[in-house]
Amino acid sequence: MNRKEALARLRAQVAAGRPVIGAGAGTGLSAKCAEEGGVDLLIIYNSGRYRMAGRGSLAGLLPYGDANEIVVDMAREVLPVVRDTPVLAGVCGTDPFRRMDLFLDRLKAMGFTGVQNFPTVGLYDGTFRVNLEETGMGYGLEVDMVRAAHERDLLTAPYVFDPEQAADMTRAGADVLVPHVGLTTKGSIGAGTAMTLDQAATAVQAMHDAAKRVDPDVLVLCHGGPIAEPEDARYVLEHTEGVVGFFGASSIERLPTERAVVEQTRAFKSLGLRSPGA
Repeated sequence: MNRKEALARLRAQVAAGRPVIGAGAGTGLSAKCAEEGGVDLLIIYNSGRYRMAGRGSLAGLLPYGDANEIVVDMAREVLPVVRDTPVLAGVCGTDPFRRMDLFLDRLKAMGFTGVQNFPTVGLYDGTFRVNLEETGMGYGLEVDMVRAAHERDLLTAPYVFDPEQAADMTRAGADVLVPHVGLTTKGSIGAGTAMTLDQAATAVQAMHDAAKRVDPDVLVLCHGGPIAEPEDARYVLEHTEGVVGFFGASSIERLPTERAVVEQTRAFKSLGLRSPGA
């Protein structure tokens, strides 16, 4: 599916009063099930693999593997089983060992509809983040990657973390903007520290407004932090203006998998054995 077709579908969902739902997929099975559930966008990136291996999503920001090569490997598992849903690649735009123009061409040739900036230095803060910016590995490279993807007519759905980044990514050609309000809470490997839902709604609204001042047509979703369950997303959508959906990663594949496996195992363990001679 190309960018034009994907955008037309997303805008048709909004026009019909239905939310746009994106889902991270760490496995082919996750992708198949999310598509069966009616998801509008699928995104694959290294943290999906780590998450479904029982590690925290932030493993994707640490030196446990080549993020861009991992997404290429994951494509062999996911792309062949997705029937009719646009699939986006999580691209590490700060990768200093890769010609980004050639890599984006490769992803498009493989069948990806678009890209997202992940892993992202936007999740780093403090002195470490300052040092990344000072040494040429900053968020601006992710903006450059999105601009290059837009020039190649790839659908772009970048993560942003503040209003300035929201404006920058929109100027770079973002089609779908995803305000990120932190590591998702809940479950066995979720964050224990997060903003409240009201704080999340305020932050998302500020990023939405900054983006819309640049391009009134950009689609804005919400993601992360305390927005972990459908009722959380409903709360944020009801307490914001113009936000048209939700992107879930842990929320759509990790949390339901944890619950389902635990409950199914307990159901089998609750079975009784027939007494000898009964």
